[in-house]
Amino acid sequence: MEAKEYIEKVKEIVKNKELKYHILTMGCQLNENDSEKISGMLTQMGYIQTDTVEEADLLLYNTCCVRENAEEKLFGKIGEVKKQKEQKGTIIAIGGCMMQEKHIVEKIKQSYPYVDIVFGTHTLHKLPEDIYKILNERKRIEDILHIDGEVIEGLPIKRNDNIRASVTIMNGCNNFCSYCIVPYVRGRERSRNPKNILEEIQELAKKGYKEITLLGQNVNSYMRSERENGKIAELEYKGINSFATLLRAVNEIDGIENIKFISPHPKDFTDDVIEAIRDCKKVCKLIHLPLQSGSTQVLKFMNRKYTKEQYLELVNKIKSTIPEVVFSTDIIVGFPGETEEDFEDTLDVVRKVKFEQMFMFIYSRRVGTPGDRMENQIPEEVKHTRFNKLKQLAEEQIAKRNQEYIGTIQKVLVEGTSKNNENMLTGRTYSNKVVVFEADKSLIGKIVPIEILSEHMWYLKGKIK
Repeated sequence: MEAKEYIEKVKEIVKNKELKYHILTMGCQLNENDSEKISGMLTQMGYIQTDTVEEADLLLYNTCCVRENAEEKLFGKIGEVKKQKEQKGTIIAIGGCMMQEKHIVEKIKQSYPYVDIVFGTHTLHKLPEDIYKILNERKRIEDILHIDGEVIEGLPIKRNDNIRASVTIMNGCNNFCSYCIVPYVRGRERSRNPKNILEEIQELAKKGYKEITLLGQNVNSYMRSERENGKIAELEYKGINSFATLLRAVNEIDGIENIKFISPHPKDFTDDVIEAIRDCKKVCKLIHLPLQSGSTQVLKFMNRKYTKEQYLELVNKIKSTIPEVVFSTDIIVGFPGETEEDFEDTLDVVRKVKFEQMFMFIYSRRVGTPGDRMENQIPEEVKHTRFNKLKQLAEEQIAKRNQEYIGTIQKVLVEGTSKNNENMLTGRTYSNKVVVFEADKSLIGKIVPIEILSEHMWYLKGKIK
């Protein structure tokens, strides 16, 4: 692989120099997974990770473009390190989704000419080559593909956790929701070979990892594009030819205790996936089911391809098949054309489903998406009023749901010490509730029974049973 060749070349250049790198990751878990690969490559090149920007000889920003304030945050960060660049010669590299947006790359060229490397989502594997060229030639590099990239296997990875790991199963998205920039910056759906996925997870199990999260923009369409394009035979491995069959295969891997996945799309949540979740003991019974809006009319504007009624029918079907299931969701408030009646439909769905967790967002316009060109944009003050109303309902539901945990025994994967109290341990239930409790640190990495004693909105308190 070309990446390995350039990793060795850079390693020879930086040998014995004790150069340090710092990565700022913005956005979703897919970005975090990409940053772990970047960190893996940089470590093999001989760079040492540092938590501080000031110490870094190489600064890398892995960007997200889902939210408008991500742009403001990035430009602010780049501006802050101009003096460091001048004084220390720090290499500045910017990658990720935002670099697939031409107007952003143009702004960086014009306003931040001291940025050394700009690379996109399809050229992550070429970072070692880019760094090699900068070290040798000191000429600015723009390494972006505006077509769908290939699935690159075998990149080194330096993980941030030794108990939980995320594993990407596919890249890109075919849905083109009208608010979302992702299909334009990550391309169309491309599924990883199931053999490579299983080998990666088996290797993680050997290293002692207990929890795996399968990642994709739309995981339950895994291998669908390949099936539609007549290429399924090239990928199929030991009967794995869909998301449901992949779940069942991962469930059989010894050593892995918990299996999670994000994110599925309601329109693609087929019966075989529901049955696989029911049958596989290791698959957590918390399902992230993005709603986005409870209004059929707004869902149509969003190009979500399901109605309010279909969403609720799906929830009821899943509940009847998997009685212990709980749901989390994403909701966007203030999409163009959303009326008060539409917003009340969203509140109605929230009341009926009783989500375990809710990730709520105020709609922000993204250049290049259909939503940005729509009329009837909602005034900011209206968006914020609706958001606060939804937030209040969500918190009331969470507090009520938390009460139901008190007195129960929960299986908790112990993740480490509490950030707020080193004498306490912290972990999560199958439903992703944070639990803190007193126990010996030898339990870190194990699944233990915890009796829940009290609730504190965003976490539960318990004791070893």
